[in-house]
Amino acid sequence: MTSTREAGADVVLDVVFEDGLLYLELVNLGQQPALDVSCQFDQPLIGVGGGEIGRQALFRHLPFLMAGRRIRTLLDTSAAYFASNQPTRFAATVTYHERDQTPRRTTVEHDLEIYRDLVYVQQ
Repeated sequence: MTSTREAGADVVLDVVFEDGLLYLELVNLGQQPALDVSCQFDQPLIGVGGGEIGRQALFRHLPFLMAGRRIRTLLDTSAAYFASNQPTRFAATVTYHERDQTPRRTTVEHDLEIYRDLVYVQQ
């Protein structure tokens, strides 16, 4: 039997390592859309080009995130990120509403150290 919560929206911030690149990805793992999505980082993350990731419109206010949808942005190359003395541990809190306006909040703690020693092939 499926609960109402499992059938709703379920939005998280994930970190994706792919071919030596680090991405941040907002993901709606749920079965319903999420409304008024925003993401707060517990500390500033500086991405490629020197911009603060948390200031991107994607994280400040996303009006609608369809069920199953993933939106990805580049954080940096793994080599550049680790060389820049950036935080490797951070928490991201995603807030959003279900279609019935029920507020939801999910906090995920990330540790980028797990990606530091991964071997990959440069293309």
